[in-house]
Amino acid sequence: MTIPSQFDAKAAEQKWYDYWMKNNFFHSEPDHRKPYTIVIPPPNVTGVLHMGHMLNNTIQDVLIRRARLKGFNACWVPGTDHASIATEAKVVAKLKEEGINKNDLSREEFLKHAWEWTDKYGGVILEQLKKLGASCDWERTKFTMDDDMSASVIRSFVDLYNKGLIYRGYRMVNWDPEAQTTLSDEEVHYEEQQGKLYYLRYKIEGSDEHLTIATTRPETILGDTAICVNPNDERYSHLKGKKAIVPIANRVIPIIFDDYVDVEFGTGCLKVTPAHDVNDKELGEKHNLEIIDIFNADATLNSYGLHYEGKDRFVVRNEIAKELEAAGVMEKIETHTNKVGTSERTKAVIEPRLSDQWFLKMEELAKPAIKAVLESEEVKLHPKRFDNTYRHWMENIRDWNISRQLWWGQQIPAYFYGDGKEDFVVAETKEQALGLAKTKTGNTALTVNDLKQDPDALDTWFSSWLWPMAVFGGIMNPDNEEFKYYYPTNDLVTGPDILFFWVARMIVAGYEYTGEKPFSNVYLTGLVRDKQRRKMSKSLGNSPDPLDLIEKFGADGVRVGLLLSASAGNDIMFDEELCNQGKGFSNKIWNAFRLIKGWEVSDIEQPDHSKKAIAWYEAKLQKTLAEIEDHFEKYRISDALMAIYKLVWDDFCSWFLEMIKPAYQQPIDSVTYAKAIEMLEHNLKLLHPFMPFLTEEIWQYIADRNPEEALIVSEWPVMQPADMSIIAGFEMAAEVISGIRTIRKEKNISFKDAISLKVVNNDDATDYFDAIITKLGNVDALEYVNEAVNGALTFRVKSNEYFIPVAGAVNVEEEITKLTEELEYNKGFLKSVQKKLSNERFVSGAPEKVVAIEKQKEADALAKIATIEQSLASLTT
Repeated sequence: MTIPSQFDAKAAEQKWYDYWMKNNFFHSEPDHRKPYTIVIPPPNVTGVLHMGHMLNNTIQDVLIRRARLKGFNACWVPGTDHASIATEAKVVAKLKEEGINKNDLSREEFLKHAWEWTDKYGGVILEQLKKLGASCDWERTKFTMDDDMSASVIRSFVDLYNKGLIYRGYRMVNWDPEAQTTLSDEEVHYEEQQGKLYYLRYKIEGSDEHLTIATTRPETILGDTAICVNPNDERYSHLKGKKAIVPIANRVIPIIFDDYVDVEFGTGCLKVTPAHDVNDKELGEKHNLEIIDIFNADATLNSYGLHYEGKDRFVVRNEIAKELEAAGVMEKIETHTNKVGTSERTKAVIEPRLSDQWFLKMEELAKPAIKAVLESEEVKLHPKRFDNTYRHWMENIRDWNISRQLWWGQQIPAYFYGDGKEDFVVAETKEQALGLAKTKTGNTALTVNDLKQDPDALDTWFSSWLWPMAVFGGIMNPDNEEFKYYYPTNDLVTGPDILFFWVARMIVAGYEYTGEKPFSNVYLTGLVRDKQRRKMSKSLGNSPDPLDLIEKFGADGVRVGLLLSASAGNDIMFDEELCNQGKGFSNKIWNAFRLIKGWEVSDIEQPDHSKKAIAWYEAKLQKTLAEIEDHFEKYRISDALMAIYKLVWDDFCSWFLEMIKPAYQQPIDSVTYAKAIEMLEHNLKLLHPFMPFLTEEIWQYIADRNPEEALIVSEWPVMQPADMSIIAGFEMAAEVISGIRTIRKEKNISFKDAISLKVVNNDDATDYFDAIITKLGNVDALEYVNEAVNGALTFRVKSNEYFIPVAGAVNVEEEITKLTEELEYNKGFLKSVQKKLSNERFVSGAPEKVVAIEKQKEADALAKIATIEQSLASLTT
């Protein structure tokens, strides 16, 4: 079989992915083996592959491929999330382009468009993941809007409602005017923005007096229903029982007194707008104030906005400020920086809004999840520092607003039979709801036509918090074989930005529905940033297309490039050069394989140096294997890859192959060749989780194999104790070889010319590797002596002295001149360092680290001088 001179990544990727799929290597069914299960963090159905997905899914693929090699029944469940806000926004935008207004459609008509859009564009990202090499069990692909998944969500809602944990309440919520839905507190990001602070005068009714009030939102004065001052503020005590007049609206409002107002802050007066601020709402309830909502759902002003009706809130802000100035009501305007809440999904500025919503009580539900992570450690976060973030969120948890004013998603299973706020029942189906309604009302004449289902949909996270259970049917049929076999899952790989949104909630759901953890370990990846530490984004234009990277560097190269710098929880400073490094590693391995396969094999006697080389590499392999296992156990995936990288690049390619390589145009013995192939195969197994395509390609070139012998389903190397004495002995031998090569290079002694080497073995070092030193140093005679050798070049390794007689090899006079000059230079350098160290002011005044550096310079110079003097002595004696 002819081996190509270069690895063709593109051809190999298509060939071997098709091969793995054809042979069903990714699929898992319950059997006698121990399961290893990962569920994918379902990407948005609207999404396309970005660098964060690349990192996250590469790590998952590494874990699942390694589990297969270790004999586990590996199951990686893929899928997508319906992403209610993002998807509905895309469908609405598409309809708008077609001249269709969502509000002109029925729910059924809109959902038909949404499903058409999803069928056409959804799931693109899953196909892209295949290009990366993701070995998901594609037969198990799930979508959070699949019938069985939706049924699980509805059953969960009904169950929690019947337990008294879900309630409906009229609350101040975070309103996204662009998506026109409520958001949970966690979906609101607060950003510092520079705005203005407007100081307005409110006239006191029946008086020439006025109160000055500062606000950042002058448009909201149209919803003011009171002015509040502190009862202990003597400046305003005379205003008890008085009223003020709202500018422009000319509405008369009461002046109330409450110690909520800080006397020292601003003017000491607060405008109260109960419909548009959560604190104002509480004041309003306490003082029975009127509630005036001035906004429409899209944040334009309604009829309470008077002549501003229909205009956007920010347009009104500018216009009303001018009107207030013209009316002489504006006292002053100052520049002001404050934190503004923005929607995580649409980036729109959030409006506080009063509305009927559904909430899930979280305080009791959270307790087992807190214990699991922070006390029993049944669930471990990697890195552990995220425990503190988890603790903060979970111990300060608030009730979860689970309703959304959207059509795309699971419709809330609450059915209204009357006009009252409590005239509803909750059930999985309309037929069940009818039975409950008849029982609740005693009205047996009710029909399904009398029931009206709540139009709101459930929060997408309320769907995905069931993901590890629902993908195996664990909510609808908790006694099924697959759920009992695969659940709890093993590892979850995700980003820390959804630690609360998703991870914590899955832990909550797991304990609520099964009494068990949903997974054992959570590996939290960092963000992928550019070289300037900026977060990658389309708007900055600093995010490369992952598929372009794969085209350029190969999937294996990109995977290695990403993972070499991807320690858990730490951000990655991505640079394409990392992928180039990964590609270079692929080429190194390919060339090493071609070198081995290019040797002629013969049944000749095995050389001693080859025996020693094999013994050393086997020990080195076992030592590295132990390191890799430790790294994986601690979820140091980057460190595991680096250990393999060094083993293959440094130990296998740079040392082992050089040690066993036959002389020019000479054959290699069959025993050594067989061991070289065996060692290469072990390397491929270790590399396979990281570089699946290259390794399978080489594996299949090595021998003609049946599908059941494919690398993807082979066996991980068996770990045995490593012979550390051999490893330590070779470390010294390698230094000796490096010393010989340095002298050859510096003294221009050809590597083709054999030399002799004499050793004063002060360290009592082993002679086990002498055959390798002889081969790699091209030493024709190695002799142990008791004293220094005159007329020789010398170097040290630890306490051992090595001498290379130079007769005929170098010009002795030129070497003496060169060494004398070098000696004088180093003596001068030493003198300058010692002068600095003898200066008491320097030693006492300089930082300890600086003094330590100077002392190290002194020690290095003294050692160098001793070596040069010894070399001069050997040349002049």
